[in-house]
Amino acid sequence: MSGSGHKIRRISLWHVPLTSHEAYYMAEGKTCDTVESVVLAVETDTGLVGWGEVCPIPHYLPAYARGVAPALQELAPVLIGADPIGPEALIAKADAFLQDHRYAKSALDIALWDLTGQVAGLPLYALMGGRRAADTPLYHSITCIAPDDMVKIALEAQATGITQFQVKLGASGDWTTDVERLTKVREAVGPGPLVYGDWNCGATSLDATRVGRAVAHLDIMLEQPCATIADCARVRDATGLPMKLDENAHDIPSMLEAHERGCMDAVALKLSKYGGLSATRRARDICLYLGAKMCVEDTWGSDITTAALLHLAASTDPARVLNTCDLSSYVSPRLAPTAPERANGRIAPPEGAGLGITVDAQALGAADLTLE
Repeated sequence: MSGSGHKIRRISLWHVPLTSHEAYYMAEGKTCDTVESVVLAVETDTGLVGWGEVCPIPHYLPAYARGVAPALQELAPVLIGADPIGPEALIAKADAFLQDHRYAKSALDIALWDLTGQVAGLPLYALMGGRRAADTPLYHSITCIAPDDMVKIALEAQATGITQFQVKLGASGDWTTDVERLTKVREAVGPGPLVYGDWNCGATSLDATRVGRAVAHLDIMLEQPCATIADCARVRDATGLPMKLDENAHDIPSMLEAHERGCMDAVALKLSKYGGLSATRRARDICLYLGAKMCVEDTWGSDITTAALLHLAASTDPARVLNTCDLSSYVSPRLAPTAPERANGRIAPPEGAGLGITVDAQALGAADLTLE
């Protein structure tokens, strides 16, 4: 069986600190101030370069930035000299050689898709099912601080065209303050916009239920209040409010369980949580069958992962896309300064072949790891 004629010659890796424009607080002490992202360049013997990125938030999911390099070193015998075109074939070999470590494989998978798109001469959305939308609505995530300050952030985002607001909850450990946060943001942005409160697994079912019942007269959605699907379902049943899952929905079995329990009205499809574009595309297709709305995004990151998720979002039925996220707008530096930016609360995918972005390789400096 003949291959594509391309072989992986070198893999380079950088650790890049991404600094949030403002400190970002979540429940249980989780925070994003400066977070380390991992950038990959996969080079072929024909001179093509594919880019990938993964940026795990500390203490958020079973992933950490400094775990990517050892995983790739372990996978080097499978990767170097392999055909990178058609990512799922090589990712399957990697899975057989090293089980899980999906967050590390996410960056690799994105880079392989970038190469595949370049060889095909097509943007990734064409390979993900075809472009279904010119652009996609964004949400704006509001750090969990004092309620009046959160209102200010919401109104500033609304002035730029944003109509969907994620209100982080739980950082103060006081459920009544969470009620105030949700109520004030909901009232400030007026009727129509989507407002949802996100605990990132940081609430008990009791506290989340008390918050939900206190705001049940408002148009509010809840997101991932508790650490288990069972507890999230208990809150959904007790409050009657729609629910979005994030951390608990990380593969197809967990999504099927959440659907059966009736607590997955919407779901966050994050590339690194599933293992890259290949696995997240499969999750996307399951959502189309189950009826869940989708937030197509990633855990954190800059222009590379943002470009990848925008291609997947643009190739998804817009009636089923809740929103997407321009992660690169929350941090600096920009890794691809000419990459797409938000406009009137929406964002379009890049147009070029593959990811369609130009990474500033010189700004990255010398690689922290080179495999060849």
